[in-house]
Amino acid sequence: MMETDVLVIGAGPAGSAAAKHAALGGASVILIDKKSEIGTPKRCAEGIYDHGLKWLEIEPDPQWAVRRINGGTIIAPDKTRLTLDETILPEKGYIIERKVFDKYMAMDAARAGAKIMVKTLAKSIMRDQDSEGSFCIVDCEQMGETIEIKARIVIAADGPESRIAKAFGINSTTKPKDMMSGVQYEMVGVNCERMDLIELHLGAFADGGYAWVFPKGDDIANVGIAISSTSERPAIEYLNEFIASYPPLSNAKAVELNVGGDPIGGLIGQISDDNLLVCGDAAGQVDPITGGGIILGMLGGKTAGQVAARAVRAKDYSARRLKEYEVLFDEYTQGAIPKLAIAKDVYRSLSDNDLNQIIHAFVGLDYNNMTLSDVLRVILKVSPRLALKFGKLFKIVFQS
Repeated sequence: MMETDVLVIGAGPAGSAAAKHAALGGASVILIDKKSEIGTPKRCAEGIYDHGLKWLEIEPDPQWAVRRINGGTIIAPDKTRLTLDETILPEKGYIIERKVFDKYMAMDAARAGAKIMVKTLAKSIMRDQDSEGSFCIVDCEQMGETIEIKARIVIAADGPESRIAKAFGINSTTKPKDMMSGVQYEMVGVNCERMDLIELHLGAFADGGYAWVFPKGDDIANVGIAISSTSERPAIEYLNEFIASYPPLSNAKAVELNVGGDPIGGLIGQISDDNLLVCGDAAGQVDPITGGGIILGMLGGKTAGQVAARAVRAKDYSARRLKEYEVLFDEYTQGAIPKLAIAKDVYRSLSDNDLNQIIHAFVGLDYNNMTLSDVLRVILKVSPRLALKFGKLFKIVFQS
């Protein structure tokens, strides 16, 4: 039997962040992943923003930060373009190479002192007690052999509908209405107007979601779509129709296909318990509007690792002690996920005509000194009905 203070299950960005910060806090850490190669297959549009990297104290590295992004363009259903670039937005970002980034983050965890074990699948979990308090025994399968790992704290970072959380009695099931079905090509031969801006294409054509073009090189981009998981047709049909209809992609050819589900229902009901912390997609630490989860998941992982290390030092692995994780994550993110979930519901209620009107109203405005009140006044000019809807949203989202 192997013994460790903290066992992290899942070596995505959230799990690696958890392992790194638990190890930096003085805990012994094992990080396991069921795959033989960390980072594959990718299920991500690969966008990340500067401020998030600063929160995580990560310096961009050209090994994985492959394209500088200076803003974005929102395309209305009627093809009107609203561009928010470096002349308007102070925030910039990168398109990253997830296959490299995930491995890089796992290496960071290893350098901090975590032991990495690939091709290792957690099969079952049992709680027990000894003279030092409660612990877990995790039965794992590694390359055809069964091994046992004894851990004081388990951090579940095993993705949507976490099996590990369920093993502890937590309901991590995502309702169909709260799951997006995503599909993406990495394409070459892309010829967008500006290859330093991401593009978000809105409208009913995406059946409750949106399409995107995220540049990765001079003529390379991730081109994808996320639709409601309850849609009658598969997501790839919607994506192929979008590509066929968009002139900058007329000569583009796919070199890679990525598919996956994205939980957008917000945080699951419980993300900590006796001997357990849950982070990343497993915890629902995902932006409900865009489905982006790298930064939020890694903030969850970082917080979980720090709390786990403190609990190990205190020799207290109880749910009461580990509840600190939920409080700190909410503080660090300023309660962003529940608020964004409300914004998602507003977005889904907008018709193509609503979207056209809103985007038309914001084209050409001076954003340098614009306040939230100014934004609401612009929407009021478009439609009192929409202003009422957004007014309620702003009151809830920005009340803190």
